[in-house]
Amino acid sequence: MNRIVVIGSCNMDITVLADKRPTAGETILGNELHIAHGGKGANQAVAAARLGAEVTMVGCVGNDAYGEMIRTNLINNHINVDYLVTLHDVTTGTAHITLAEGDNSIIVIPGANARVDENIVDNAWPAIESADLVMVQNEIPVPTIEYIVKRCHAAHIKVLLNPAPAADLNPDWLELATYITPNEHELSALYPSQDTTETVIAHNGQIIVTLGNKGVGYGADGELRIIPGFSVKPVDTTGAGDTFNGAFATAIVNGESLDSALRYGNAAAALSIQALGAQEGMPTAEQVSAFLADAT
Repeated sequence: MNRIVVIGSCNMDITVLADKRPTAGETILGNELHIAHGGKGANQAVAAARLGAEVTMVGCVGNDAYGEMIRTNLINNHINVDYLVTLHDVTTGTAHITLAEGDNSIIVIPGANARVDENIVDNAWPAIESADLVMVQNEIPVPTIEYIVKRCHAAHIKVLLNPAPAADLNPDWLELATYITPNEHELSALYPSQDTTETVIAHNGQIIVTLGNKGVGYGADGELRIIPGFSVKPVDTTGAGDTFNGAFATAIVNGESLDSALRYGNAAAALSIQALGAQEGMPTAEQVSAFLADAT
C-alpha cells in the first residue's frame, strides 16, 4: 500500500542562467535558457513516483501547449492524471527562475493553479479516500488547502502539508495536518510571534523543519532532534525541497520510521541538486539506495 495523492500546482519552469542578477533598471546578458516541468505539486508527484509510489495528480492546467506538455510528462512518469483538469479560459501556470551566484530567485504566475477549488477536490475524492497519504502545498488557493486538510482529517486520511511558498495559514486548521514541512522562513511566517525552535519541539514530530544542507529538525522528548543532511556540491537547488517532500512521503507510506524516512528524504534531495532543473535531477529508488549505501 503506497498510494499518494498530490493536490497542487503544475507549472512550466522558464530558467535563465546568468553570472549575476540584474539590478533595478539594468539589462545584462544571460548565458542559457531552459524550459522545464515544475510546480510544487507536480514536482512532488514526480519525486514520489520515481521512488516507486503509486501517485495520482489532482490539479488544473490551461488548454495550451504547456498544459499538454505537463500532462504528457506526468503520464511518462507513471502518474495517474484522471483528475488533472484542463481549463479553457486560463493559461497554464509558469515559474520564471533566475539562477545566478549559486542560488535561485523565482517569480510564479499561478494561471490555472489558482482555479484548484473545492469542486476539483470533491471530484477527485474517489482517489483521495483510498490514499495512504495526501500531499498539498501553498501554490493553490488557501481556502482550498483549508478544505483539503479539514475534509481529510474528518475522514482519517493522513495529510502532508508543505507550506511553501510562505503564507499566513490559520493554526486552527493547519495543525489538523499529519505532517507540516516548512523551511525556516516558512516556519517563521506560520508562527510569527513564537520562538521557532520551541514551536518545533512542542509539536513533537508533526512539524518537520528543513534546514538546507544542515538537514531537517523535529521535536522529540522535549528536544530538537536533527537528522543531518549530506554534503554535496550543488548545481541547481531548484526542486530540492520538493524532492525531499516526495521522498519523505514515499518512505512514510512504505512503513519507514520517522528518522529513516527523513534520512531518505535528505538523501534524495542531495542527489537532486546535482543536476539542473526541478525534476531532471530527481532520483530513482535505486539511486537513493546506492547513495545511502555509499554514505554508511
